[in-house]
Amino acid sequence: MPLRFVFLLCILTVAALPSFADKLAAPPAAAPDQETIKLIAETLHQHTAVLASDAYGGRAPATEGEALTTAYLIRQFKALGLAPGNGDSYLQQVPVTELIIDADTTLALQGKNFSLELEYGDQMVVSTEKQVATTTLADSEMVFVGYGIVAPERNWNDYAGVDVRGKTVVILVNDPGYATQDESLFNGNAMTWYGRWPYKYEEAARQGAAGALIVHETGAAAYGWEVVYNSWSRPQISLTAANANADKSEVIGWLSQQSARALFAGAGLDYDAQVAAAARPGFRALTLGGIRASIKLSNTVRTSETNNVIAILPGTEKPQETIFYTAHWDHLGINTKVEGDNIYNGARDNASGTAGLLALAQMFSQLPRAPARTVAFLAVTAEESGLLGSQWYGENPLFPLATTVANINMDGLNELGPMRDVVVFGYGNSELDDYLRAAVAKQPGRYVAQEPHPERGSYYRSDHFNFARHGVPSLYAKSGEDSLAHGREWGAKQSQDYVSQRYHSPEDEYNPDWDFSGAALDILLFFEIGFQLSGESTYPNWHPDNEFRDIRDASAAQRR
Repeated sequence: MPLRFVFLLCILTVAALPSFADKLAAPPAAAPDQETIKLIAETLHQHTAVLASDAYGGRAPATEGEALTTAYLIRQFKALGLAPGNGDSYLQQVPVTELIIDADTTLALQGKNFSLELEYGDQMVVSTEKQVATTTLADSEMVFVGYGIVAPERNWNDYAGVDVRGKTVVILVNDPGYATQDESLFNGNAMTWYGRWPYKYEEAARQGAAGALIVHETGAAAYGWEVVYNSWSRPQISLTAANANADKSEVIGWLSQQSARALFAGAGLDYDAQVAAAARPGFRALTLGGIRASIKLSNTVRTSETNNVIAILPGTEKPQETIFYTAHWDHLGINTKVEGDNIYNGARDNASGTAGLLALAQMFSQLPRAPARTVAFLAVTAEESGLLGSQWYGENPLFPLATTVANINMDGLNELGPMRDVVVFGYGNSELDDYLRAAVAKQPGRYVAQEPHPERGSYYRSDHFNFARHGVPSLYAKSGEDSLAHGREWGAKQSQDYVSQRYHSPEDEYNPDWDFSGAALDILLFFEIGFQLSGESTYPNWHPDNEFRDIRDASAAQRR
């Protein structure tokens, strides 16, 4: 990108953006016109180009990239006339602790007739959730615990009959439903929360395990080993804990599948047979032939603060009732261990979603009259570190969660042009699907569909989840793969290309040739849903069989 162009983008102000004022006198009642689509697409291009530029350094939390990003967002919100969402501040401080792990280390596996030194990088990656300078595994007995799941409601307990206190557990990624494609096991092909790696480390710590190592498998994880390495080889950030996370495991990490196979062979076990057994009801954990794990991690610990950014359009009649739009502003920053281009610009993930947040803020700010309910625009931090910014907001809300009407989340907008399908992650969870279907009906040729890859567990991998787990119905939807111009096969190929070539890679860079017209159609859907909700008095709910329904019902009782 020419330097002159970058400079012009960096001084961009809202005054230079297209105006939607004459388009938004009322909520959309018919198919959107091409001029409106063009205006929104231009807005998405302008903001994405700035946020994903090299000048912002990959937008890592608690870096100069964060300072540039949050300052840019605040300028945009102020210029739109939106009020700060945290008293007189647009910022909500999030205390975090950063760990830089010394990667010059090996994981030593030692058995009676077996010895293996696994190198950091291609063979394993490790870290710790303890916020201390040194963590150690010393001759920690290794135990295979299958999928590492304790789910009483599903009559499943991989830790039954085994004491793993002080031991190192080896865990499979995803869950038995994916492994067997049996719809009667968990959710079949669709990943559950039990299949996500954060759950597995949490459960291992609850069981008292000193170490927890997940075996990587590309299909089950939904990404290749390079994604694991890129994410884990950079500084690790977690919410600052009063007890320095003393209750967490000493060491957590991933094993490559090749390393896992060598470990099982050293224990005299057939890896494939044990993996198959772990997916069947009645599986029982087993020790790995007396093999013990040893490693010492030296950690540089730095406590700092990062920030969520929040702006609001106060409601005229029911300001205490809020509709939240969210997107995460952060990405992976700069990895000095990578040769060549080492800036993780995160153009699609998630400069584009943050641009969508600003586009929606602009559209609402230009309404001739503010809605009855408050509309909030929350750009959260540290999503890439485990949804930390939205977790902090959920635990420290600025507006009561009981009167938070709904959340609409954006993470990775469509840059490939119009798609016929609008996919919902967690389709069938809540009544927000009905609002979406009504909005989609006004865009001829489009339809609502379930996500094409439920095995990836995307519902648990973005910031709406931290609203959902507090009972707030949350919609995470986006364009799918059924391309209007090129068909479904082409769209699926492009989607897979992004996952394999650009996701969490320095290759996720802004391209001025991107076609944001499809994303613009999605933004119009999100605007209409929020507009509709902002003028109602009803509260959408989860469907009766959803795990968050009881929390929402308790909120309803609190409101009454």
